[in-house]
Amino acid sequence: MKTLYIECNMGAAGDMLLSALLELHPAPDEFIKRLNGLVIPGVQVEKKTAVRCGITGTHVEVTVYGQQEDEHMHDHHHAHGQEHHHGHHHTGMHEIEHIIGHFALPEQVRSDILAVYRLIAEAESHAHGREIDQIHFHEVGTMDAVADITGVCMLLHELAPEQIIASPVHVGCGQVKCAHGILPVPAPATAYILKDVPIYGGAVHGELCTPTGAALLKHFVRTFGNMPVMNVDKIGYGMGTKEFETANCLRVMLGETAETPDQVLELCCNIDDMTAEEIGFAAEQILSIGALEVFTTPIGMKKNRPGILLTCLCRPEDKETVLAAMFRYTSTIGIREHVCSRYVLSRTEEAVETPYGTVRIKRSGGYGVERIKTEYDDIAQIAAKQNISVHEARRLVDKELG
Repeated sequence: MKTLYIECNMGAAGDMLLSALLELHPAPDEFIKRLNGLVIPGVQVEKKTAVRCGITGTHVEVTVYGQQEDEHMHDHHHAHGQEHHHGHHHTGMHEIEHIIGHFALPEQVRSDILAVYRLIAEAESHAHGREIDQIHFHEVGTMDAVADITGVCMLLHELAPEQIIASPVHVGCGQVKCAHGILPVPAPATAYILKDVPIYGGAVHGELCTPTGAALLKHFVRTFGNMPVMNVDKIGYGMGTKEFETANCLRVMLGETAETPDQVLELCCNIDDMTAEEIGFAAEQILSIGALEVFTTPIGMKKNRPGILLTCLCRPEDKETVLAAMFRYTSTIGIREHVCSRYVLSRTEEAVETPYGTVRIKRSGGYGVERIKTEYDDIAQIAAKQNISVHEARRLVDKELG
């Protein structure tokens, strides 16, 4: 499985993630040209070589209207990395959405950028006690931060790891100066974003993890922990601007890990007093709130009554939600739980234009197997329009796809 591991021993900042991931890209200079080609207002991005504690890596320098980071212009000065925040212009969520909406980007990248900003907006809203639409991104909303977030989302889309794992996050210690005064490290917004993420302090004084870095990790990383056993293909170093006794860098590794099973929960209950319509409705509702799969099995129950075994598969984190739905929509008074390992093929989906209409193609692979399948709903729609069978419609589409 194609795996990206992010080592956050010196925290994480937007520019450091951008710089490290850029070293993994097969054409970094061409990527920088495309990032500049988005025409982020006033922004110019340049890739530079940097050395920290004898280690050579990359630092992506962002200038806004020809100016580099100036700590006297900051509303929130980051002692670690370079989050590039200029105090002369504050940007709200609506302005961010407007700016991103004009970029020529894949829809998934645009969605990722906005999701990262929503995490930041929610954290700032919580920290300052204001509604999200009243939040101005004093620390993270200016054009250079837009460049950092956009660049990271573009790179992850193009590198396309199947899973992203990160180490526990070193947040630093001490205090940080921002627009609202002197605050503890991690700053309130950063601490809020990093809820449920393993973090730790240390002897390094300063803010090692910024709100931007925290939001990018929270959005993209699914597992935090030790580096898995993996065959590493590429390594990238993203350098911060400050000098510490420890190398001020963020390291990323891209490689292959062995296929590992997912852990899922199997929640089951026996039912003998619901109609088929009621059970069908319950299954639909349980699926809609996040169950991976819901199915029924005919069984025999006490007093020789025919009944139904209702089985729901879900992720461990969705357990309480699925349990509540099972009790809400069925007549059961008890549910059994089994912990299972699930082995799955990696899956991707793409839309392909054919003379008969758009058809979604599902690709799956792993364990030495590769499969391609057309979406049934799209094939059925073509069959109806052409007044032919589903079999014939699939044959016509397969012929177009080669």
